[in-house]
Amino acid sequence: MQTIELLSIDLSNYCSKQCGFCYNHSTREGNVSWTPTEVVAFVKDCIVHGIKAVSLGGGEPFEYDGIFEIIKELQPLVYLSVTSNGLPLENSQVREQLLVSSPDKIHITIHQADSDSEVERVCRQLAWLTTTNIKPGVNLLVPASKISSCKQVYQRLSMMLKPEQIIIVPQRFSDTPTPKQLAEITEGKPFQSPSCLLKCTRPNHFCSVSWDKKVNFCSFAGGKQPLTTLDYNGLINALGRVKFESCYPNPIHI
Repeated sequence: MQTIELLSIDLSNYCSKQCGFCYNHSTREGNVSWTPTEVVAFVKDCIVHGIKAVSLGGGEPFEYDGIFEIIKELQPLVYLSVTSNGLPLENSQVREQLLVSSPDKIHITIHQADSDSEVERVCRQLAWLTTTNIKPGVNLLVPASKISSCKQVYQRLSMMLKPEQIIIVPQRFSDTPTPKQLAEITEGKPFQSPSCLLKCTRPNHFCSVSWDKKVNFCSFAGGKQPLTTLDYNGLINALGRVKFESCYPNPIHI
């Protein structure tokens, strides 16, 4: 079994934004199976067994009741990042709580590069984050049909952030761009993107835990296996039962 060092946990599949292309199939109704106490205990046991970095996602994690309790408990123990659509950051109370609990990093996702209001909002939030101890980052979602808009947004983001803080994420399941199209966005300059960009292979040190307590080596892949116990041994046991498949049509076993 591979050594797992990077862990992603989806806290729920509740998100008021409800994007149709969401890999987590998040909805405004949503579901939750993790309690904050379970998340903290699970991650703490994983840290003891070598987990070095944890990413909290969803759904929208800042719409999960107990998110700040989780951050407060875990941030001193492990590198902790949160991936958000950024909408809750418009709430002053959320920003105040973030200044207290303070994760190491927040990645804000731009889903619609052709939406001036969304891009303006995210840039404003990035500017705020640079005044705090929280490192800002962006996930730029790229559909094949919006390469030109994504290129313009990337150029703007490059004036605010370093290249390693901008993750270019190809949209999955429909309107998926080619690696060559992604390279057009940065005009051929090196960029950050998921490791599966060129070839779908099982990650070496990463795994994903879904909102319903199932596990796979990739957030997008099907064939997730349930945790039998909420600890590191349960994680490894579940991963041992996974038959890794591509998230593309006609899945490939690897």
